[in-house]
Amino acid sequence: MTSRHLLATALLAALLPLTACQDREAQAAAQAQAQAAAAETQAEAGERDFEAAVAVENWALAKAQADVLLARYPDTAAAERVRAKFDDVAAKGEALRETARTQALWIYNTANVEGGEQLSAAIYAKDNIDVDGTGAKRVQLIFRDHPSWGRSSYLVLQAGDFDCVPSCRVNVRVDDGEPRRMAANRPQTDEAIAMFIDDERALWRLLDGAKTVSIEFPVKAGGTRTAVFEVAGLDRAKLPKWG
Repeated sequence: MTSRHLLATALLAALLPLTACQDREAQAAAQAQAQAAAAETQAEAGERDFEAAVAVENWALAKAQADVLLARYPDTAAAERVRAKFDDVAAKGEALRETARTQALWIYNTANVEGGEQLSAAIYAKDNIDVDGTGAKRVQLIFRDHPSWGRSSYLVLQAGDFDCVPSCRVNVRVDDGEPRRMAANRPQTDEAIAMFIDDERALWRLLDGAKTVSIEFPVKAGGTRTAVFEVAGLDRAKLPKWG
């Protein structure tokens, strides 16, 4: 074998691994490209589901569709488009959940009583309150429309008592506004531990558009306590005569 043949054989032997390496790289690139295309196809299907949910304003479903898409196919063009809308959809979904939560806090009741029909709307304070040293218990705010007694608003305790006989004044605060002094009274009865807010119409109007209403009231155990009510979900139509 001549030196020329030896050189050619040596060059071929050297090029074979390089060619094999290039083939593997080409195969890997082609495989990656195919995987990327498949991912984009799957992501676009998820994007269509997301957009369909947005179109009908099903924000909870839209967010769920987006969560899946962004987790599985985060680097796709479809994910980038969905990501641009995600914060707005999530905020709308959260607002919807918050509305449902605050609406569920209210308890409405209709009862047949002497003289006609009694309507009421009641809500428990956000946190239980210890008013007499026996432990934290629920405090309730009630608006009532009675056919004989008319309209009234009052707080109800499960234990302890109000220091409001024959009358007192309470501080009522809407959201972060300044407190408003309102007249109140504790009826001399043992039927219920209740304290009436005298100007029930004013209190009802204060709830309109409010998120929270705080009522600070005096107790027999000494001092005052404050009950905070998340009132945003009130359905005012349930007491139509109140306006």
